[in-house]
Amino acid sequence: DYLQKAINSYEHPILAANVLGENGRPYFGQPYVIIEKAGVKVAILGVVTQYIPHWEQPAHIEGLHFQSLVETAQQYVPKLRELADVVIVAYHGGFERDLKTGEPTELLTGENEAYELLQSVSGIDALITGHQHREIAGIVNGVPVIQPGSFGRFVGEIVLDVEKIDDGMKVTGASASIHPVADCQPDTAILASVADLNQALETWLDQPVGRVEGDMRIADSMQARLKEHPYVEFINKVQMEASGAPISGTALFNNEGKGFDETITMRNIITNYIYPNTLAVSRITGADLRQALEQTANYLALDEENQIIFNPRFIKPKPQYYNYDMYEGVDYTLDLRQPVGARVTRLEFSGKPVADTDSLEVVVNQYRAVGGGNYAMFTPEKIEREVQIDMTELIADYLRRHPVIQATVNENFQILPQSKKQ
Repeated sequence: DYLQKAINSYEHPILAANVLGENGRPYFGQPYVIIEKAGVKVAILGVVTQYIPHWEQPAHIEGLHFQSLVETAQQYVPKLRELADVVIVAYHGGFERDLKTGEPTELLTGENEAYELLQSVSGIDALITGHQHREIAGIVNGVPVIQPGSFGRFVGEIVLDVEKIDDGMKVTGASASIHPVADCQPDTAILASVADLNQALETWLDQPVGRVEGDMRIADSMQARLKEHPYVEFINKVQMEASGAPISGTALFNNEGKGFDETITMRNIITNYIYPNTLAVSRITGADLRQALEQTANYLALDEENQIIFNPRFIKPKPQYYNYDMYEGVDYTLDLRQPVGARVTRLEFSGKPVADTDSLEVVVNQYRAVGGGNYAMFTPEKIEREVQIDMTELIADYLRRHPVIQATVNENFQILPQSKKQ
């Protein structure tokens, strides 16, 4: 309902050809739009990643079916070729393979299908992508493609040369580029129109909501993943209090968050906890938890000097720091020197070893609780209850109840071998 209200307020079309209702037709109306400019008809097909059900709350997408990009394009592109001179695909999704070698760069889950699209569907003149936050501009299988990063740092540009040949217009050449906007001057009229709102926002962001006794700043993100950090323990404490679950898992989502200053503001909260997550409590087995820890160990690796690094497979082409979880409420050791499947060398709950058959309540964010990040041991049917309040609100509410927090750790987990920095 919220989404539909937002869409109704827009002054431009929403194109989502592969989000289907129970009648099998695009749920949000138009699958494509045709724009005519200077006598050239341009068709734009809009598509989203089909992977949405793997992170979204089931109630939010009830009655919706997310079709594959490739299947959708196979259905529409031939039709659009008949209706228009130029066919563009605008895809909220990215590339699952190396653009030059075709080698997979991630698990082929269907979350990103742009490479397969360009191999399987002919008749596309340009492809605009997103979702992975990568900076891409080039020609792939004869098609110009762009993906202009994130946070508005780049503007993507595709230039098509269109000529009249015989009875129709044809694309005879193409180029793709992205342009940094760091040195561009903002539009003064737009700045003026949002000045009052922006000032109100800045005031809200800078309001103090709590205070830290001790040091909760993050000086080294990698070390904060290898040795428990007060900020990580704090987030897990918030999740445990909000949900009532005795075990909690969370992640440092990126390397930009710097933890909490002595005076904690809303800006501190939002710049560290960057995703609009809610929480879910899952009932899992001891075997599930062990598998989850084995999965999280995949995100670490040993270099030539036997020092722990973040696994390069999960940094390029897209950083996946948000998929490395750290748990509170259990005591565990990950030994990266051991073979896959045997890296969890200690796993205890309430002072006792966790058995595979144990039944455990674990709180994680909604993305993880439905299996996001390829954590197959977490599934929607294992969710017992949810806390449908954004984590940033939960953090702020916790700080209002506990205006002074201690920067403490209980060092409940250990990653081996210990690095020189540790």
